[in-house]
Amino acid sequence: MEKTLFFPEQVSTFAGTVDSLYYFIFWLSTFFFVLVVGLMAYFVMKYRRVEGQTPSASPSHNTPLEVFWSVIPGFLVLIIFGWGFAGYMDMRSPPAETYEINVTASMWNWNFKYPTGAVDNQLHIPVNTPVKLVMRSQDVIHSLYVPAFRIKQDVVPGRYAGMWFQATQTGDYDLFCAEYCGQKHSDMITKVVVHEVDASALTEPGQQTFDQWMEIASDPLQGGKIPLAQAGEKVVNMFGCLQCHSVDGSQKVGPSFKGFYGKDVAIKDVGNVKMDEQYIRESILEPNAKIRLGFEPKMPSFKGSMKDEWIDAVIAYMKSIQ
Repeated sequence: MEKTLFFPEQVSTFAGTVDSLYYFIFWLSTFFFVLVVGLMAYFVMKYRRVEGQTPSASPSHNTPLEVFWSVIPGFLVLIIFGWGFAGYMDMRSPPAETYEINVTASMWNWNFKYPTGAVDNQLHIPVNTPVKLVMRSQDVIHSLYVPAFRIKQDVVPGRYAGMWFQATQTGDYDLFCAEYCGQKHSDMITKVVVHEVDASALTEPGQQTFDQWMEIASDPLQGGKIPLAQAGEKVVNMFGCLQCHSVDGSQKVGPSFKGFYGKDVAIKDVGNVKMDEQYIRESILEPNAKIRLGFEPKMPSFKGSMKDEWIDAVIAYMKSIQ
């Protein structure tokens, strides 16, 4: 894992190529900047106007010099283009065998769904394994950006976007939205968690292999071995619900989970409706069906992502914090 002058550690197979090209352009630009400004300063001093001295006529052109400053920069531009194009094609050409994860971006949350049916608001991946993300947006343009991996891809509503990468080091790394997407854009941040694949490679207590994490994530209820309310708290965290909802009664982008269950709540253009099990279920699956007065319809639908038994657990959790 290597740190560089301007960037975080290199944690993907792309990082070395991206950094090398960047530093080549940076130092090349620095060299020519110093050369041009230095010569300009020298000529300004050497050929400055002197009282009583008449300037001599300058030659019309210098063919060798003009060829030199046209051909050499031309070759340098071709080198930069070829280098960048090779890196771009590598980024756009995933291997035949990749681990595929579906990504849904919404204001202001990332949702990652795995082939096993597991869902999480953090991206969990195995180390040294090619991973492909199939991404879509539910509302506006977002952009998935992982600085340590040197990857970024816009996610546009109405179409799928794809990207692939291979992490080379275990650990936790920041994942941002790099496209301004509204009021809480700066809060649309999560983690990429890179797991070991082999249990014998684990070095610290509490670490999990990717398969161990997946086993738990695929069944947050743990087969009924934990209380339903506790499982509901896990589901709430998995789906990033606390980005927009609080559990202490305070108001965020969405209404708080605490203090309203079993009571009448004001619904826009409808009137008062009792907040019960059916109301919570409908709000999760069809969030725009009944909009709370004073709030905007910004919540995405979790239909197809949140299983019925997970919804039951969320309801039990909400009851437990009233």
